[in-house]
Amino acid sequence: MTASSMEDLVSLCKRRGFIYQTNELYGGLQGLYDYGPLGVELKNNLKDAWWSSMVYERDDVEGLDSSILTHPNVLKYSGHEETFTDPLVDCKDCKSRWRSDHIEDQKCPSCESSNLTEPRPFNLMFKTNVGPVDDGTSFAYLRPETAQQIFTNFKNVIDSTSRVLPFGIAQIGKAFRNEITPRNFIFRVREFEQMELEFFVEPGEDEHWHDKWVQKRVDWWVDQGVEKESMEMIDVPKDDLSHYSKKTVDIMYKFPHGVEELEGIANRTDFDIGSHTRHQKEYDIKSNVKENNDSVTKLAIQNKITNKWTIPYVIEPSAGVDRGVLAILNEAYRVEKLENGKERTVLTLKPHLSPIKAAVIPLKRNNEELVSKALELKKSLQKLKLGRVLLDNSGNIGKSYRRHDEIGTPMCITIDFQSLEDDTVTIRDRDTMEQERLSISEVSNYFQNSFL
Repeated sequence: MTASSMEDLVSLCKRRGFIYQTNELYGGLQGLYDYGPLGVELKNNLKDAWWSSMVYERDDVEGLDSSILTHPNVLKYSGHEETFTDPLVDCKDCKSRWRSDHIEDQKCPSCESSNLTEPRPFNLMFKTNVGPVDDGTSFAYLRPETAQQIFTNFKNVIDSTSRVLPFGIAQIGKAFRNEITPRNFIFRVREFEQMELEFFVEPGEDEHWHDKWVQKRVDWWVDQGVEKESMEMIDVPKDDLSHYSKKTVDIMYKFPHGVEELEGIANRTDFDIGSHTRHQKEYDIKSNVKENNDSVTKLAIQNKITNKWTIPYVIEPSAGVDRGVLAILNEAYRVEKLENGKERTVLTLKPHLSPIKAAVIPLKRNNEELVSKALELKKSLQKLKLGRVLLDNSGNIGKSYRRHDEIGTPMCITIDFQSLEDDTVTIRDRDTMEQERLSISEVSNYFQNSFL
């Protein structure tokens, strides 16, 4: 019941304004995409759902929005400068470049030549000059993950909120990775958004919280419309763990191109904040800062009862927004046979994720009375602030229904000539295609209840 191929989703996204190739006018840039009028709504709705779940519905999480440009020492002492690499090979015949672990039988995917170079490490981080003089000494990285800015703000958050363990810091934001071979639409790209939580716990309680967060994240994806049967949990083998991880469980999803990671939940232990605490003294010496105890910011938390200082362990649920959008579009994609023998394409999106929450449609395009009444109803529903309500003044009710089925609009509300006589409207349900007649005075409650 999902898309039969990635091409189905790509075609829908381009046709209906979900996602475009960036700079397509000039041939595009590989691994970069723009979200169109409907895509930005879907993406924002997914982020809002995550933020609500992580921050608003909990009493132990704070939010953060940190800078993208990152001090090079942050990524040096986090281990990213040394380890954030992929194995790169060149084809000596056609001059193309590939990740060696993504090619089969050691043959070039472009020309099938076996004349390849030996794999060599390729650092994935983007570097940019900072300041007016590009002399190679003043630079910053575009962050490859949002996590490090959370760790470097750990003490700031503690000091300003008086948090005690366990607690978390949540962030949604852009990250950048110079992928050797971006592929599979928005699944693997060079600029993307992450939804990350760093949840700080007492050492010794980390395994309990890790298990707990794995289950919470699976349940959340189900609430977004991803079938449990479409996911599987993979305990990442020790040899494949990131340099900071004690244990990672990946939530794998059956994307159109195959089963791949949707979200990872890692036990980062005290690797990051411990490393940033230890290396500050080394940084001070190299920077000719006078060494003293006050120069080191202790990334630890004090128990207010025992006065004991603890460097906490960290549990990190980390999900890509773009991969989430792709999974949700795939899960919602349906092609259904109708009784008249025709087909309809429909996105069975959860109402809270739908780009358009309701379409108000005048039966006749240029009829002043119908359009005026439709606009009045549209404005009253928009004031409920449940999302975007659209006035669809196309004048073809059949095509309007099909278009809104295809973009996932949960309900269409038709204003017809009877509406002018008795103040009733026809409401059509996207999934069942059933219609019912309601008084305009009842529409607001009906609309609100559809999101409960």
